[in-house]
Amino acid sequence: MSVPGIRPFRKPLAACCTALVLGASLTACGGASTADPDAKEITVYSADGLKSEKGDGFYDKVFQDFRKKTGIKVNYVESGSGAAVQRLARERANTKADVVVTLPPFIQQADGKGLLDTYRPKGADQVAAADKDPSGKWTSIVNNYFCFIYHKKQLKQAPTTWQDLLDAKFKNKLQYSTPGVAGDGTAVLIKALHDFGGQGPAMTFLKKLQANNVGPSSSTGQLAPKTDKGELLVANGDVQMNYANQKSMPNQGIFFPAARPGAKPTTFALPYAAGLVKNAPHRANAEKFLDYLLSPEVQRQVSAVGGGFTSRKDIKPTDPNATQLAAIMKNVEIFQPDWSDIDKNLTSYVEAWRTATGS
Repeated sequence: MSVPGIRPFRKPLAACCTALVLGASLTACGGASTADPDAKEITVYSADGLKSEKGDGFYDKVFQDFRKKTGIKVNYVESGSGAAVQRLARERANTKADVVVTLPPFIQQADGKGLLDTYRPKGADQVAAADKDPSGKWTSIVNNYFCFIYHKKQLKQAPTTWQDLLDAKFKNKLQYSTPGVAGDGTAVLIKALHDFGGQGPAMTFLKKLQANNVGPSSSTGQLAPKTDKGELLVANGDVQMNYANQKSMPNQGIFFPAARPGAKPTTFALPYAAGLVKNAPHRANAEKFLDYLLSPEVQRQVSAVGGGFTSRKDIKPTDPNATQLAAIMKNVEIFQPDWSDIDKNLTSYVEAWRTATGS
């Protein structure tokens, strides 16, 4: 996928993995739903990265403005991408969520498990075909790209290749979130499969890299503060999240390791994709919310407030964030993963990773 124009990002927001406490009616896992279908509310299960601890993030503004316009309150539950889908599956008999927002390949996984319903939000016709489900089960609301981050004070320059990360100076100073659990962690696996040319060589490298790896992390957002403080020298992330929080975490820099010396750095699109949950307790409210997320008003805020890339082809942001993001993505080769293959074989890829790394 090519970078669709200049995509801006949002104001600093720390991507934490803290869920709001929503009360027993939202967390119970059995029996009949107690949700009032006429209540002026919805519940959103989302991957981390779009909400700020300081209250100035993309979600913070969107939720507040949506309630002002419609009277509908948004109850928010945050987790890793895989965890959000797992929770939907556990609650299948007593659905709590109305909307899920997660990264590939977990949005495809949710669809494959029959957890999503068909709904094409207004404005979805302006979203590129690669960024939405052809059957209308999900649509990208914020485009994004996978990246790594490094501590700029202790490292004079960013690592340039995967092989650089094997250096002994990174022992217990490198960490990436867990594949199969975190969306960005799964992205590490996807990029390795691409850059090294298949499962065998990718696992051989990741086995070597394990000597420097601190260990598992269920959420990528937890790694940025550690990198900013210098507890880590290198971690994984995504451009939107890490660009957005650079104002509050100025010591982290963004980079894209190349497959080998002399090769171009690579990445791939990793959009936040939203879908209507099947048997959503507040379907009508959820549809209004999905429409609002894709509205021109909100899509212009994706860069200016959220530090991300708009999903709509007809929105051409020109704010300062957009210019800086374009500079970050300059000369980076963007490849298109085979999401159908990844969705089909994700379990076997993750098992191969576990075997290789002893995780």
